[in-house]
Amino acid sequence: MPMGSTLASDETTIATGVWHPPHSSREVVARLADIGGSLTVLSDEDDEKDKRLAWGIRSDIEISPRVGSIPRRIVFGNESVFETRDNDAIDAYLESRGEGRSGFVHRLEIVRPRMIAFAVATILLASTIYHYALPALVEVAVLVTPPVVPEIMSVGTLKTLDQTALGPSKLSDAKRKDISDQFEKVAARAEGGAGRYKLNFRDGGVIGPNAFALPDGNLVLTDQLVDLAGEDTEMIIAVLGHEIGHVEYKHSLRQLYRAAGVAGLVMLIAGDVGSGVQDVLTQGGGLLALSYSRSAEAQADRRSVELMQTAGMDPTALSRFFDLLETKLNDHSDTSMLSTHPGTPERKQAILDYAKELRDKKLQS
Repeated sequence: MPMGSTLASDETTIATGVWHPPHSSREVVARLADIGGSLTVLSDEDDEKDKRLAWGIRSDIEISPRVGSIPRRIVFGNESVFETRDNDAIDAYLESRGEGRSGFVHRLEIVRPRMIAFAVATILLASTIYHYALPALVEVAVLVTPPVVPEIMSVGTLKTLDQTALGPSKLSDAKRKDISDQFEKVAARAEGGAGRYKLNFRDGGVIGPNAFALPDGNLVLTDQLVDLAGEDTEMIIAVLGHEIGHVEYKHSLRQLYRAAGVAGLVMLIAGDVGSGVQDVLTQGGGLLALSYSRSAEAQADRRSVELMQTAGMDPTALSRFFDLLETKLNDHSDTSMLSTHPGTPERKQAILDYAKELRDKKLQS
């Protein structure tokens, strides 16, 4: 009798799911069945339907305990894995064998008072980690990050932006040279010197008038911001000085690690251990790092004032950028329409105050 007929007559299907070969992420649509007392995984794919993928006796197979709605993992002796979301079916199979005790976490979930207590404890733990442990871990991560990590992240981010939002600059060679020459004067006085920073001109497209810094010291300036500034090149340099401040203080890395930490907390609570953290660190990490907190923006503002003053340029030039936001872009709110530069009137005044403070100190010295 053909094997397919034998399996059909003896098979008791337990659950459907996917099967992973040993040490592989490849997925095969399959079902778990009891055939003659042995657990067997059979392919459900059309070209290999009923093909036996893995099998073994119960004592040689590990079945993960139930934890909420997390998929169950059935690990065979050859280290291949069958995964299914049909937790009830797996529970029913185990109960039929006298193995009906659910996992500890699941037992907490099905008893309401314990579930509430468990939820409260989880929230308190997550809150403690977020407010105390996460900031400390972020600082440690920033300290131990090798230079190659910001470089890799920046290359990937700029490539993504060039493919999706940015285009080649349409500025004249003379305009770009004028901005680059003045930028080098400010960059030379920044941490690491002028060689650490590279100015990239781009057509902003949907991004519009903006400038931003990548973690490795690459700065991007859009044509639209240059057009908005008109002949006020010092204002443009002041904006770039602000972006240098973000690089010096490693704001991008801090934002990235914080985002990854929050994602990890969410997955810890939700029980989803998929590829979320990996996506944050690789594909979306650089983009997430372009948005900063108010304190980081204020710190970068002050650094722009300092750099402009030491370069012999107008230290209040950055305030004129916020004048433009208020007049030409009609931004009079506490949060700017440019997501990477929140808070316009308040920040403008803070820049003027800090420039005056530095000027007074210089006169007194």
